[in-house]
Amino acid sequence: MLPLMRLEKSNTIENLWIYILSLAYENEVYAYSLQKDIEEKFGFLPGKITPYRVLYKLEKEGFVESKLKDRRRIYKITKKGKEEFNGAKVFFKKQAQKL
Repeated sequence: MLPLMRLEKSNTIENLWIYILSLAYENEVYAYSLQKDIEEKFGFLPGKITPYRVLYKLEKEGFVESKLKDRRRIYKITKKGKEEFNGAKVFFKKQAQKL
């Protein structure tokens, strides 16, 4: 795999939590639509199962919380999730400036 391809993979699919928190920062998210939402907004397509696994882990760690709404589980970012997402944005900005 070429270095640029590794860089893209490690900053997209391997760090899917950033993109899920970004979407949840804007609106409540529904697990079923995450794959399509990520592809539309960020231009890459995660696997079908991966967003579910990442979302459940984010909930377990307190970065998002869920509730049932119209027989669907809807996820909302928490204060802890917002802090983590904002920290990631700061990190990427600093790294980009250094490059």
